[in-house]
Amino acid sequence: MSSTSGLSPGTILPDVKSGLVVFFVALPLCLGIALASGAPLMSGLVAGIVGGIVVGLFSGSHTSVSGPAAGLSAVVAAQILSLGSFSAFLMAVIIAGTIQIALGLAKGGFISEFFPSSVIKGLLAAIGVIIIFKQIPHLVGHDSDPEGDLSFSQPDLETTFSELFRMFGDYQLGAAVVGLLSVALLVLWDNWKPLKTSLFPAPVAVVLFGIGGGLWFEHLGEPWIIKPSHLVQVPVAGDLAELFGLLARPDFSQWMNPAVYTAGMTLAIVASLETLLNLKAVDRVDPHQRMSPPNQELCAQGLGNVVCGLIGGLPITSVIIRSSVNVNAGGQTKLATILHGTLLLVSVPLIPTWLNTIPLSCLAAILLMTGIKLASPALIKQLWSEGRYQFIPFAATVTAIVFTDLLIGIVIGLIVAIGFILNSNMRRPVHRLVEKHLGGDVVHIELANQVSFLNRAALAKALNDVPRNGRVLLDARSTDYIDPDVLDLIRDFKDQAGPAHGVEVSLVGFRSEYHFEDQIHYVDYSTRELQQAITPQQVLQTLKDGHERARTGRRLTRDFSRQVQATAAAQHPLAVALSCIDSRTPVELIFDLGMGDIFSIRVAGNITSREVLASAEYGCAVAGAKLMIVIGHTRCGAVSAAVKLLDSPMTAADATGCQHLDAIVSEIQRAAAGVAGPSAVEPSTSDLGAIADGVARENVLRVVKAVRQQSQTLDNLVRERRIAIVGAMYDISTGGIEFLVEDGLDEMGIQETA
Repeated sequence: MSSTSGLSPGTILPDVKSGLVVFFVALPLCLGIALASGAPLMSGLVAGIVGGIVVGLFSGSHTSVSGPAAGLSAVVAAQILSLGSFSAFLMAVIIAGTIQIALGLAKGGFISEFFPSSVIKGLLAAIGVIIIFKQIPHLVGHDSDPEGDLSFSQPDLETTFSELFRMFGDYQLGAAVVGLLSVALLVLWDNWKPLKTSLFPAPVAVVLFGIGGGLWFEHLGEPWIIKPSHLVQVPVAGDLAELFGLLARPDFSQWMNPAVYTAGMTLAIVASLETLLNLKAVDRVDPHQRMSPPNQELCAQGLGNVVCGLIGGLPITSVIIRSSVNVNAGGQTKLATILHGTLLLVSVPLIPTWLNTIPLSCLAAILLMTGIKLASPALIKQLWSEGRYQFIPFAATVTAIVFTDLLIGIVIGLIVAIGFILNSNMRRPVHRLVEKHLGGDVVHIELANQVSFLNRAALAKALNDVPRNGRVLLDARSTDYIDPDVLDLIRDFKDQAGPAHGVEVSLVGFRSEYHFEDQIHYVDYSTRELQQAITPQQVLQTLKDGHERARTGRRLTRDFSRQVQATAAAQHPLAVALSCIDSRTPVELIFDLGMGDIFSIRVAGNITSREVLASAEYGCAVAGAKLMIVIGHTRCGAVSAAVKLLDSPMTAADATGCQHLDAIVSEIQRAAAGVAGPSAVEPSTSDLGAIADGVARENVLRVVKAVRQQSQTLDNLVRERRIAIVGAMYDISTGGIEFLVEDGLDEMGIQETA
């Protein structure tokens, strides 16, 4: 595969093939657009040459092909009529190009980032649908409308659909045979491996087939002869002087005419918008997904339009049809578009007679296959699966472009997309949830990335819904912009409305220019008052609630710096946790706890020892914790080692090289007797895992009993109902916790899964 960054030896052949294909497709399009615009035919060819060579050299896009645009034909026709002459119009084209260069230098291409993806995808699909509808009549020799026309209402007073119906009574047999066989040849080429992998491009084969078929039909006579109206019609000049005489010149005397500047501004705006839209669309179909620099493209298009105005060409833009053909033909770098422009430059004066033997029906077949790929069912299915906020703007864009023209359709699509964006912001400008902190419930209101005046009513309702004497946290950490009206609402609620209803207002994440400081007024850590007031049952429920938050991704919002300062002088833990040292079982994360909330004792296999019991006694009897929780876990390495060594003559030190591991293994093996009995056959890996999990579970139950048996201090605290001891198993695969035993609570012995 060739480099995606630029020209290389591997890209030359694909680019040459693609440039040749784009040349054949662009030739009739340039002529048709000129005809539809009411301009000289040579002006369309000049625009194609400049779009290929000049814009191709200075553009930053690898795949975009520029030239006269069908979407501009109505605008061009109106401006030519308004200015009274094509020469005056060329002055407007020069002014338009100058404005585009200025836009590019001023970084005006940033507006391309504001086009919704649904509209861009709608543009691609709509162009595909239009190509299919517009090329079917050309495919069968019904060519009464210009080849370059893409509007629903055509210059011949027909519409896209009426033209389709009319072709059944007005088709040309020879052109139809060439067109239909060309489609069959393209399908065969795309599906038969020897042809698909050949170096010869299918579209070029179709063009040669069309020329050969047309020449053969001339010998057959009527009704097979393909009439000139169904062939490419390049102007034929007797010599170079006559050819140059076909080129129009700008009327520089019009530089004082205000209408020329109005026309130039109109052309610049329309051409720039169409270029930026098409550029985004072409980048989407680029198989390498390269991003084209929009500012550089505006400068390149502006330079091209200045040149077009000077030598008699139509205004140019990036063109989605030719660009799509380029991508489908395998074009990989700018060489393809430059080559297509060069071929137009060389062939129009040298071989116009041969070019005029190409049937439009074979070129229609090439475009038809491109249209089918652009308007693929897979794209429609993808947008449907993404929901109505993506599909409806997409469908509106497609429908509007097909039934009007490119520019009007894009505007309608953008309006629909913006409407859905505004509706979405008005419906969910804030995300409201209730957090259960140790000090009580807190209404957490997360502000959206952009908070405009449209969101004021929704935020006001969310604030008014905060219960009296409650607590609210306004979180702006994900917000880039807040409208001044919304800031006034927040300031008023914080200083007046909130305190009047006894609501404590906390703020976090507001930018410095908003003149709000981070303030947390609720308790998000354990205090002495809270520790003294809470019961063991409430502590257990706090752990269960915290685990549910952690499991579902709704962790509490905590101020780390504030917790550090608040707990610097003293700590008032609610619980003592005896857990394994396994890196996957941090109790603070599992239970969504803050700093100072829990004493954590971690030892391999969560076993008891004099040191462990001493730590637990201190945590409960001295520090005032109300609960001790013993947490085992699945796939425990220490337990697995104990099970493997259960019937082995080797010690843990012999097997692992760890000098002191026997003390832990022997403790765990006391819980293994009822789970892993003696066996002459070594268990499989899956069986060993299941046995180890069973032993880990029994070990938790054994440790809970052993704590009370080995520590009179803790046993007395349980008897006095000052603490409770709980056993639990944590599943490292699912993140779930099963509570096995609750010793010292009213629900003793009840198993509960959280």
